Amino acid sequence: MRILLVGAGGVGTAFARIAARRGFAELVIADYDLDRAQRAAVARDGFEAVQLDARDERAAAELLTQRRCDVLMNATDPRFVMPLYRAALQARTHYLDMAMSLSHPHQDEPYRMTGVKLGDDQFAMAPAWEWASRLALVGMGVEPGLSDVFARYAADELFSEIDELGVRDGSSLQVAGYEFAPTFSIWTTIEECLNPPVIWERDRGWFTTEPFSEPEVFTFPAGIGPVECVNVEHEEVLLMPRWVQARRVTFKYGLGSEFIGVLRTLHKLGLDQTKPVRVGAATVSPRDVVAACLPDPATLGAAMSGLTCAGTWVTGTGTDGAPREVYLHHVVDNAWSMAEYGSQAVVWQTAVNPVVALELIDSGAWSGVGVLGPEALPARPFLDLLADYGSPWACEERIPAGR
Repeated sequence: MRILLVGAGGVGTAFARIAARRGFAELVIADYDLDRAQRAAVARDGFEAVQLDARDERAAAELLTQRRCDVLMNATDPRFVMPLYRAALQARTHYLDMAMSLSHPHQDEPYRMTGVKLGDDQFAMAPAWEWASRLALVGMGVEPGLSDVFARYAADELFSEIDELGVRDGSSLQVAGYEFAPTFSIWTTIEECLNPPVIWERDRGWFTTEPFSEPEVFTFPAGIGPVECVNVEHEEVLLMPRWVQARRVTFKYGLGSEFIGVLRTLHKLGLDQTKPVRVGAATVSPRDVVAACLPDPATLGAAMSGLTCAGTWVTGTGTDGAPREVYLHHVVDNAWSMAEYGSQAVVWQTAVNPVVALELIDSGAWSGVGVLGPEALPARPFLDLLADYGSPWACEERIPAGR
Protein backbone atom coordinates (compact mmCIF):
# COMPACT_ATOMS: atom_id res chain seq x y z
CA MET A 1 0.00 0.00 0.00
CA ARG A 2 1.36 3.39 -1.01
CA ILE A 3 0.47 6.02 1.61
CA LEU A 4 0.76 9.79 1.41
CA LEU A 5 1.36 10.80 5.03
CA VAL A 6 0.65 14.50 5.44
CA GLY A 7 2.13 15.93 8.62
CA ALA A 8 5.53 15.02 10.09
CA GLY A 9 5.09 16.33 13.61
CA GLY A 10 5.17 14.09 16.66
CA VAL A 11 2.30 11.83 15.59
CA GLY A 12 3.34 11.74 11.93
CA THR A 13 6.92 10.84 12.83
CA ALA A 14 5.71 8.11 15.20
CA PHE A 15 3.44 6.82 12.41
CA ALA A 16 6.46 6.56 10.09
CA ARG A 17 8.54 4.73 12.71
CA ILE A 18 5.76 2.21 13.36
CA ALA A 19 4.95 1.71 9.67
CA ALA A 20 8.65 1.18 8.93
CA ARG A 21 8.42 -2.19 10.71
CA ARG A 22 5.38 -3.39 8.74
CA GLY A 23 5.99 -4.76 5.28
CA PHE A 24 2.75 -3.51 3.74
CA ALA A 25 3.54 0.23 3.97
CA GLU A 26 5.31 2.47 1.45
CA LEU A 27 5.34 6.10 2.57
CA VAL A 28 5.54 9.45 0.87
CA ILE A 29 5.89 11.89 3.79
CA ALA A 30 4.75 15.45 3.19
CA ASP A 31 5.07 18.48 5.43
CA TYR A 32 5.14 22.25 5.09
CA ASP A 33 8.67 21.99 6.54
CA LEU A 34 10.69 19.78 4.18
CA ASP A 35 13.42 19.24 6.78
CA ARG A 36 10.85 17.82 9.18
CA ALA A 37 9.51 15.47 6.48
CA GLN A 38 13.06 14.33 5.73
CA ARG A 39 13.72 13.58 9.39
CA ALA A 40 10.61 11.43 9.56
CA ALA A 41 11.53 9.63 6.32
CA VAL A 42 14.77 8.40 7.92
CA ALA A 43 12.62 5.71 9.57
CA ARG A 44 13.18 3.41 6.59
CA ASP A 45 15.14 3.36 3.34
CA GLY A 46 12.75 4.03 0.50
CA PHE A 47 10.45 6.42 2.35
CA GLU A 48 10.19 9.67 0.38
CA ALA A 49 10.00 13.21 1.74
CA VAL A 50 8.29 16.10 -0.06
CA GLN A 51 7.19 19.64 0.74
CA LEU A 52 3.43 20.34 0.85
CA ASP A 53 1.21 23.08 2.20
CA ALA A 54 -1.75 21.16 3.66
CA ARG A 55 -4.03 24.10 2.83
CA ASP A 56 -3.34 23.62 -0.90
CA GLU A 57 -6.04 21.17 -1.96
CA ARG A 58 -4.98 21.12 -5.60
CA ALA A 59 -1.33 20.45 -4.79
CA ALA A 60 -2.28 17.61 -2.44
CA ALA A 61 -4.49 16.00 -5.09
CA GLU A 62 -1.74 16.30 -7.70
CA LEU A 63 0.78 14.77 -5.31
CA LEU A 64 -1.51 11.80 -4.67
CA THR A 65 -1.85 11.23 -8.40
CA GLN A 66 1.79 11.79 -9.29
CA ARG A 67 3.06 9.42 -6.58
CA ARG A 68 0.32 6.85 -7.36
CA CYS A 69 -0.82 6.75 -3.73
CA ASP A 70 -3.63 4.50 -2.55
CA VAL A 71 -4.55 6.56 0.50
CA LEU A 72 -4.02 9.93 2.14
CA MET A 73 -3.16 9.65 5.83
CA ASN A 74 -3.86 12.98 7.53
CA ALA A 75 -1.59 13.59 10.54
CA THR A 76 -2.13 17.35 10.66
CA ASP A 77 -4.24 19.31 13.12
CA PRO A 78 -8.00 19.75 12.50
CA ARG A 79 -7.59 23.05 10.60
CA PHE A 80 -6.40 21.13 7.58
CA VAL A 81 -8.95 18.31 7.54
CA MET A 82 -11.24 19.64 4.84
CA PRO A 83 -8.70 20.59 2.15
CA LEU A 84 -6.95 17.24 2.54
CA TYR A 85 -10.26 15.39 2.65
CA ARG A 86 -11.39 17.04 -0.58
CA ALA A 87 -7.99 16.42 -2.18
CA ALA A 88 -8.24 12.68 -1.53
CA LEU A 89 -11.72 12.58 -3.02
CA GLN A 90 -10.56 14.56 -6.06
CA ALA A 91 -7.69 12.12 -6.59
CA ARG A 92 -10.04 9.15 -5.95
CA THR A 93 -7.92 7.69 -3.17
CA HIS A 94 -8.94 6.46 0.25
CA TYR A 95 -8.57 8.79 3.24
CA LEU A 96 -7.86 8.45 6.99
CA ASP A 97 -7.62 11.02 9.74
CA MET A 98 -7.31 11.09 13.52
CA ALA A 99 -9.34 14.26 14.15
CA MET A 100 -12.44 15.40 12.30
CA SER A 101 -13.58 18.66 10.74
CA LEU A 102 -14.02 21.54 13.15
CA SER A 103 -17.18 22.41 15.03
CA HIS A 104 -18.82 25.82 15.39
CA PRO A 105 -20.85 26.46 18.56
CA HIS A 106 -24.51 27.44 18.40
CA GLN A 107 -24.70 31.22 18.10
CA ASP A 108 -27.45 31.78 20.66
CA GLU A 109 -27.30 28.85 23.11
CA PRO A 110 -23.81 27.31 22.88
CA TYR A 111 -24.10 25.48 26.22
CA ARG A 112 -27.40 23.82 25.47
CA MET A 113 -27.68 23.27 21.73
CA THR A 114 -25.23 22.07 19.10
CA GLY A 115 -24.25 24.22 16.16
CA VAL A 116 -22.04 22.69 13.48
CA LYS A 117 -20.77 19.50 15.09
CA LEU A 118 -17.40 17.83 14.75
CA GLY A 119 -17.39 15.94 11.45
CA ASP A 120 -20.58 17.49 10.06
CA ASP A 121 -18.72 18.91 7.08
CA GLN A 122 -17.23 15.51 6.32
CA PHE A 123 -20.48 13.57 6.68
CA ALA A 124 -22.18 16.08 4.37
CA MET A 125 -19.91 14.76 1.61
CA ALA A 126 -20.66 11.07 2.27
CA PRO A 127 -22.68 10.62 -0.96
CA ALA A 128 -19.72 11.77 -3.03
CA TRP A 129 -17.44 9.22 -1.35
CA GLU A 130 -19.99 6.48 -1.93
CA TRP A 131 -20.33 7.48 -5.58
CA ALA A 132 -16.52 7.34 -5.94
CA SER A 133 -16.42 3.89 -4.25
CA ARG A 134 -13.74 5.12 -1.87
CA LEU A 135 -13.45 4.92 1.91
CA ALA A 136 -13.00 7.92 4.19
CA LEU A 137 -12.24 6.42 7.60
CA VAL A 138 -12.55 9.31 10.03
CA GLY A 139 -11.42 9.59 13.64
CA MET A 140 -8.95 6.70 13.49
CA GLY A 141 -6.39 7.63 16.16
CA VAL A 142 -6.58 6.47 19.76
CA GLU A 143 -9.35 8.83 20.95
CA PRO A 144 -11.21 8.86 18.67
CA GLY A 145 -10.19 5.58 17.07
CA LEU A 146 -9.30 2.74 19.39
CA SER A 147 -11.94 3.96 21.84
CA ASP A 148 -14.54 3.54 19.06
CA VAL A 149 -13.25 0.05 18.26
CA PHE A 150 -13.74 -0.80 21.93
CA ALA A 151 -17.36 0.39 21.68
CA ARG A 152 -17.97 -1.92 18.71
CA TYR A 153 -16.32 -4.82 20.53
CA ALA A 154 -18.46 -4.26 23.64
CA ALA A 155 -21.66 -4.20 21.59
CA ASP A 156 -20.74 -7.29 19.57
CA GLU A 157 -19.24 -9.54 22.22
CA LEU A 158 -19.82 -8.33 25.79
CA PHE A 159 -23.25 -6.72 26.13
CA SER A 160 -26.83 -7.44 25.09
CA GLU A 161 -27.80 -3.86 25.95
CA ILE A 162 -25.58 -0.84 26.65
CA ASP A 163 -26.53 1.93 29.05
CA GLU A 164 -23.47 4.17 28.66
CA LEU A 165 -20.42 4.32 26.46
CA GLY A 166 -18.07 6.61 28.36
CA VAL A 167 -14.65 7.32 26.93
CA ARG A 168 -12.26 8.07 29.80
CA ASP A 169 -8.68 9.29 29.31
CA GLY A 170 -6.15 9.70 32.11
CA SER A 171 -2.44 9.43 32.81
CA SER A 172 0.33 9.64 35.36
CA LEU A 173 2.66 11.44 32.94
CA GLN A 174 5.06 14.05 34.25
CA VAL A 175 7.46 16.29 32.33
CA ALA A 176 10.62 17.22 34.22
CA GLY A 177 12.12 20.68 33.86
CA TYR A 178 9.02 22.57 32.66
CA GLU A 179 6.48 24.69 34.52
CA PHE A 180 3.84 23.81 31.91
CA ALA A 181 4.35 21.40 29.02
CA PRO A 182 1.35 19.71 27.34
CA THR A 183 2.10 16.25 25.99
CA PHE A 184 -0.11 16.75 22.93
CA SER A 185 -0.74 19.60 20.47
CA ILE A 186 -1.80 22.65 22.50
CA TRP A 187 -3.66 23.99 19.44
CA THR A 188 -5.87 20.91 19.34
CA THR A 189 -6.16 20.73 23.13
CA ILE A 190 -7.44 24.31 23.34
CA GLU A 191 -9.96 23.60 20.57
CA GLU A 192 -11.47 20.52 22.19
CA CYS A 193 -11.33 21.70 25.80
CA LEU A 194 -12.79 25.19 25.43
CA ASN A 195 -15.55 24.36 22.96
CA PRO A 196 -18.91 23.29 24.46
CA PRO A 197 -18.71 19.55 25.23
CA VAL A 198 -21.26 17.38 23.42
CA ILE A 199 -23.26 14.58 25.08
CA TRP A 200 -25.57 12.14 23.33
CA GLU A 201 -28.65 10.56 24.89
CA ARG A 202 -31.15 8.32 23.15
CA ASP A 203 -34.12 10.45 24.20
CA ARG A 204 -32.48 13.83 23.47
CA GLY A 205 -29.97 13.28 20.69
CA TRP A 206 -26.88 15.51 20.77
CA PHE A 207 -26.77 18.44 23.18
CA THR A 208 -24.08 20.56 24.79
CA THR A 209 -23.00 21.58 28.27
CA GLU A 210 -20.47 23.91 29.91
CA PRO A 211 -16.74 23.22 29.43
CA PHE A 212 -15.23 21.08 32.22
CA SER A 213 -18.69 20.12 33.50
CA GLU A 214 -19.78 17.03 35.48
CA PRO A 215 -16.43 16.31 37.20
CA GLU A 216 -16.02 12.73 38.37
CA VAL A 217 -13.15 10.74 39.84
CA PHE A 218 -12.36 7.77 37.62
CA THR A 219 -9.88 5.11 38.73
CA PHE A 220 -7.49 4.14 35.95
CA PRO A 221 -5.65 0.80 35.80
CA ALA A 222 -1.94 -0.06 35.76
CA GLY A 223 -1.28 1.92 38.92
CA ILE A 224 -2.36 5.29 37.49
CA GLY A 225 -5.15 5.42 40.05
CA PRO A 226 -7.93 7.97 40.61
CA VAL A 227 -8.00 11.01 38.32
CA GLU A 228 -10.67 13.72 38.15
CA CYS A 229 -12.20 13.74 34.66
CA VAL A 230 -14.44 16.37 33.07
CA ASN A 231 -16.59 16.71 29.97
CA VAL A 232 -14.68 17.73 26.85
CA GLU A 233 -15.80 18.03 23.23
CA HIS A 234 -14.63 14.94 21.35
CA GLU A 235 -15.40 13.00 18.20
CA GLU A 236 -16.47 9.73 19.83
CA VAL A 237 -19.71 11.28 21.01
CA LEU A 238 -20.48 12.25 17.40
CA LEU A 239 -19.43 8.87 15.96
CA MET A 240 -20.55 6.10 18.31
CA PRO A 241 -24.31 6.74 18.20
CA ARG A 242 -24.29 6.37 14.41
CA TRP A 243 -23.34 2.69 14.58
CA VAL A 244 -23.59 1.44 18.19
CA GLN A 245 -26.81 1.24 20.23
CA ALA A 246 -26.53 2.86 23.68
CA ARG A 247 -28.61 5.02 25.99
CA ARG A 248 -25.84 7.57 26.58
CA VAL A 249 -22.42 8.48 25.12
CA THR A 250 -19.89 10.76 26.86
CA PHE A 251 -16.24 11.76 26.73
CA LYS A 252 -14.33 12.84 29.84
CA TYR A 253 -10.68 13.82 30.05
CA GLY A 254 -8.40 13.74 33.10
CA LEU A 255 -6.94 17.23 32.74
CA GLY A 256 -6.14 18.18 36.32
CA SER A 257 -6.91 21.46 38.06
CA GLU A 258 -3.69 23.19 36.97
CA PHE A 259 -4.27 22.44 33.27
CA ILE A 260 -7.90 23.58 33.50
CA GLY A 261 -6.76 26.78 35.20
CA VAL A 262 -4.30 27.53 32.40
CA LEU A 263 -6.95 26.92 29.75
CA ARG A 264 -9.44 29.17 31.54
CA THR A 265 -6.81 31.91 31.75
CA LEU A 266 -5.98 31.63 28.05
CA HIS A 267 -9.68 31.97 27.30
CA LYS A 268 -10.12 35.00 29.57
CA LEU A 269 -7.18 36.74 27.88
CA GLY A 270 -8.36 35.87 24.37
CA LEU A 271 -5.23 33.83 23.74
CA ASP A 272 -7.28 30.85 22.62
CA GLN A 273 -8.56 32.75 19.57
CA THR A 274 -7.57 31.71 16.05
CA LYS A 275 -8.51 34.97 14.30
CA PRO A 276 -5.28 36.90 13.58
CA VAL A 277 -4.60 40.16 15.40
CA ARG A 278 -2.16 42.92 14.46
CA VAL A 279 0.98 43.22 16.62
CA GLY A 280 3.08 46.05 15.31
CA ALA A 281 3.75 45.29 11.65
CA ALA A 282 2.86 41.60 12.01
CA THR A 283 -0.48 39.78 11.96
CA VAL A 284 -0.60 36.66 14.10
CA SER A 285 -3.10 34.24 15.59
CA PRO A 286 -3.03 34.34 19.43
CA ARG A 287 -3.39 30.57 19.61
CA ASP A 288 -0.45 30.10 17.25
CA VAL A 289 1.63 32.35 19.52
CA VAL A 290 0.73 30.19 22.54
CA ALA A 291 1.75 27.08 20.62
CA ALA A 292 5.03 28.67 19.55
CA CYS A 293 5.87 29.62 23.15
CA LEU A 294 5.43 26.08 24.46
CA PRO A 295 7.77 23.14 23.84
CA ASP A 296 6.98 20.86 20.91
CA PRO A 297 5.32 17.77 22.45
CA ALA A 298 7.31 15.55 20.09
CA THR A 299 10.55 16.68 21.79
CA LEU A 300 9.47 15.98 25.37
CA GLY A 301 9.92 12.21 25.44
CA ALA A 302 13.28 12.20 27.21
CA ALA A 303 11.89 14.45 29.97
CA MET A 304 8.65 12.48 30.37
CA SER A 305 7.88 9.64 32.74
CA GLY A 306 4.76 7.66 33.56
CA LEU A 307 1.86 6.01 31.79
CA THR A 308 -0.97 7.16 29.57
CA CYS A 309 -4.29 5.31 29.40
CA ALA A 310 -7.06 5.56 26.81
CA GLY A 311 -10.23 3.54 27.05
CA THR A 312 -13.97 3.08 26.94
CA TRP A 313 -16.01 2.46 30.07
CA VAL A 314 -19.17 0.51 29.31
CA THR A 315 -22.17 -0.21 31.50
CA GLY A 316 -25.30 -2.18 30.76
CA THR A 317 -26.60 -5.73 30.57
CA GLY A 318 -24.16 -8.52 29.74
CA THR A 319 -24.84 -11.34 27.33
CA ASP A 320 -25.92 -13.47 30.32
CA GLY A 321 -28.68 -10.99 31.24
CA ALA A 322 -26.90 -9.71 34.36
CA PRO A 323 -25.67 -6.14 34.99
CA ARG A 324 -22.14 -5.63 33.72
CA GLU A 325 -19.51 -2.88 33.84
CA VAL A 326 -16.13 -2.99 32.08
CA TYR A 327 -13.29 -0.66 31.18
CA LEU A 328 -11.68 -1.58 27.86
CA HIS A 329 -8.33 0.15 27.78
CA HIS A 330 -4.88 0.55 26.29
CA VAL A 331 -1.90 1.66 28.39
CA VAL A 332 1.46 2.86 27.09
CA ASP A 333 4.53 3.38 29.29
CA ASN A 334 6.60 6.33 28.10
CA ALA A 335 9.82 4.50 29.00
CA TRP A 336 8.81 1.64 26.67
CA SER A 337 7.74 3.79 23.70
CA MET A 338 10.90 5.88 23.94
CA ALA A 339 13.19 2.86 24.20
CA GLU A 340 11.39 0.92 21.45
CA TYR A 341 10.51 3.69 18.97
CA GLY A 342 12.05 6.96 20.15
CA SER A 343 8.56 8.50 20.41
CA GLN A 344 6.86 9.71 23.57
CA ALA A 345 3.86 7.74 24.82
CA VAL A 346 0.99 10.05 23.84
CA VAL A 347 2.03 10.51 20.21
CA TRP A 348 2.96 6.84 19.85
CA GLN A 349 -0.37 5.68 21.24
CA THR A 350 -2.16 7.97 18.78
CA ALA A 351 -0.08 6.89 15.78
CA VAL A 352 -0.17 3.12 16.16
CA ASN A 353 -3.92 2.84 15.52
CA PRO A 354 -4.07 4.26 11.98
CA VAL A 355 -1.14 2.03 11.02
CA VAL A 356 -3.12 -0.99 12.26
CA ALA A 357 -6.21 0.23 10.38
CA LEU A 358 -4.29 0.67 7.13
CA GLU A 359 -2.78 -2.81 7.43
CA LEU A 360 -6.30 -4.22 7.83
CA ILE A 361 -7.50 -2.28 4.78
CA ASP A 362 -4.50 -3.50 2.79
CA SER A 363 -5.24 -7.12 3.71
CA GLY A 364 -8.97 -6.79 3.03
CA ALA A 365 -9.94 -7.52 6.65
CA TRP A 366 -11.46 -4.04 6.75
CA SER A 367 -13.33 -2.63 3.78
CA GLY A 368 -16.09 -0.20 2.96
CA VAL A 369 -17.06 2.85 0.96
CA GLY A 370 -18.35 6.23 2.04
CA VAL A 371 -17.60 8.06 5.30
CA LEU A 372 -17.23 5.61 8.17
CA GLY A 373 -16.10 5.75 11.77
CA PRO A 374 -14.02 2.95 13.32
CA GLU A 375 -17.09 1.48 15.06
CA ALA A 376 -18.65 0.77 11.66
CA LEU A 377 -16.08 -2.00 11.09
CA PRO A 378 -15.48 -5.33 12.89
CA ALA A 379 -13.51 -4.89 16.10
CA ARG A 380 -11.92 -8.28 16.58
CA PRO A 381 -9.46 -8.13 13.63
CA PHE A 382 -8.24 -4.75 14.82
CA LEU A 383 -7.75 -5.78 18.44
CA ASP A 384 -5.95 -8.97 17.45
CA LEU A 385 -3.57 -7.09 15.15
CA LEU A 386 -2.92 -4.37 17.73
CA ALA A 387 -1.62 -7.03 20.10
CA ASP A 388 0.68 -8.24 17.30
CA TYR A 389 2.27 -4.78 17.31
CA GLY A 390 3.54 -5.48 20.83
CA SER A 391 1.06 -3.22 22.58
CA PRO A 392 -1.87 -5.27 23.90
CA TRP A 393 -5.20 -3.94 25.13
CA ALA A 394 -7.11 -5.18 28.17
CA CYS A 395 -10.62 -5.52 29.58
CA GLU A 396 -11.08 -4.76 33.27
CA GLU A 397 -14.26 -6.07 34.87
CA ARG A 398 -15.77 -3.70 37.43
CA ILE A 399 -18.57 -4.07 39.96
CA PRO A 400 -21.74 -2.56 38.51
CA ALA A 401 -23.31 0.28 40.49
CA GLY A 402 -25.84 -0.97 43.01
CA ARG A 403 -24.25 -4.38 43.43
